[in-house]
Amino acid sequence: MKLTKNFNREEFDCKCGCEMPSSVFYEVELLAEELQVIRDHFKAPIQINSAYRCPSHNRSIGGVKNSQHILGKASDIVIKGFTPNEVVDELEVMLQDDCLFPFHLGGIGKYNTFTHVDTRPDKARWDNRTV
Repeated sequence: MKLTKNFNREEFDCKCGCEMPSSVFYEVELLAEELQVIRDHFKAPIQINSAYRCPSHNRSIGGVKNSQHILGKASDIVIKGFTPNEVVDELEVMLQDDCLFPFHLGGIGKYNTFTHVDTRPDKARWDNRTV
């Protein structure tokens, strides 16, 4: 099922193969719209490493208990041709651009090989890169 021009529902499914709850699907639709804005801005494909996670799968991979992934509000992404540092820096610029309203990301996290983005209502930033 197509959610946006470039994103399909299957990209957001839990990796364990369980059924996504309908309440979570609504949040996934909103997240997909935000990711489409990001993809259009970067003019590059986005690979989704992880999006929705059921509580059981989230626990099995060591995810935090209150993960935005469980709510369908988070995605770990890689943008072709950009490092996680470049992605985070540009996302911060995008969030300051009034022309992109209502573009919203609450959470942005840096990791060595991907960038975490989520649509929580409050601002959260973190750096989980290892040296």
